Amino acid sequence: MNPPVREPRLPPGRGPLSAALTAYLLGTGPLPRPGGAQGADPYGDDLHLALYLCYELHYRGFAGVAPQAEWDPGLLGLRAALEQRFLAALRADAPAHDGLDDALAALLVEPAEGTGVTHFLCAEGELWQLREYAAQRSLYHLKEADPHAWVLPRLWGRAKAAMAAVEYDEFGGGRAERVHARLFADLMRDLGLDPAYGRYLDAARAEMLAVVNLMSLFGLHRELRGALVGHFAEVEITSSPGSRRLAEAMRRTGAGPAAEFFYDEHVEADAVHEQVVRHEVIAGLLDEEPELAADVAFGIDATEYLEDRLARRLLGDWRAGRSSLRAPVEPETSHTS
Repeated sequence: MNPPVREPRLPPGRGPLSAALTAYLLGTGPLPRPGGAQGADPYGDDLHLALYLCYELHYRGFAGVAPQAEWDPGLLGLRAALEQRFLAALRADAPAHDGLDDALAALLVEPAEGTGVTHFLCAEGELWQLREYAAQRSLYHLKEADPHAWVLPRLWGRAKAAMAAVEYDEFGGGRAERVHARLFADLMRDLGLDPAYGRYLDAARAEMLAVVNLMSLFGLHRELRGALVGHFAEVEITSSPGSRRLAEAMRRTGAGPAAEFFYDEHVEADAVHEQVVRHEVIAGLLDEEPELAADVAFGIDATEYLEDRLARRLLGDWRAGRSSLRAPVEPETSHTS
C-alpha cells in the first residue's frame, strides 16, 4: 500500500514568528516582519518551525494553503531573514576541520567510544525509543533525496552524472516500491507509526527541524551547491555503519521485516554510494570548480554539528527515561513482531 500523498496540516506555532506565519498562510493574519528573525534563537523552536514552513511550500505545501504561496515575495523576504540568522550562527558555531581532506578523513573514522545514537539503539534501545527515532527522522526520510535533487541543475560533467546515479538509487531505480521514502513508510507501519507525510512535524524537536532545514537551505541556493555536496557526502559516507547498527536494533527488538529491510538496504547501497560521492561527485565538482572546496568542507562541518546537537538531545532524554518528542507517540496500529 502506498503512503498517503495528501498535503499535511499546518501545525500550531511555537513562538511569535511561527504562530504569525501560520496565521498568514491561512489568511487570518499579517505576515511577520523579517526583522523579527534577528532576535530569534538561531537553533530554537520558533525560528526553525517558521523556516520549515517556508521550505515546505517548495515540497508538498500544506492543506488550506494556496500553491501560489511558494513564490509570495513577502514570504521569500521573511525566509531570507530566517536563513541569514541560521547560516550566520552555523558559520560561527560549527567546529571546522583543517580543510576538506581532513573533513573527509574524519568521516571514515568510527567513534572509538561508540556513544552515538545508533550505538545506543543497537546495544540497549527499546522499541519505544526506536519508534521515537523513526518519528523524528520521518521529517526527512519521507522526502528522502528530494533536497539533494535540487543540486543537479547546478552541476555538470562527472559530478552531475555521478550525483544523478546515486539519486536514481535513492528514488528506487525506476521501481516505485523501492523508493527509499516508500521503504521508510513501510518501516513506520512496522513500528506502529502513521506513515502520512508530515504527520509528526508537531512532535519533532527543534534539533530535528534544524537538521532537515539545513538540507533545504543548501539545496535551494545555487551559491551553496558546494555545501550541499558536502552534506551529501557526510550522509552517504556515515550511513552504512550506522544503518548496520539500526538494522540490528530492529532485529533485536522484533520491530518487523520492513523495519529491518530499510536499514539493511542502506548498508549495501550506501557503501557503494560512499565511493561514488567521494571519487566522482566531489572530485568531479572540484575538477571544475576547485574554489568550492571550502564550501564542501563547511557542508560537512555544519551537518556534523547539527547531528551532534540532535544526538545530545535524544540521548539526554532517553537516558533520563523521558520522551525525546514534544508529545509522546503511541502506537497507532498493531505492532508486527
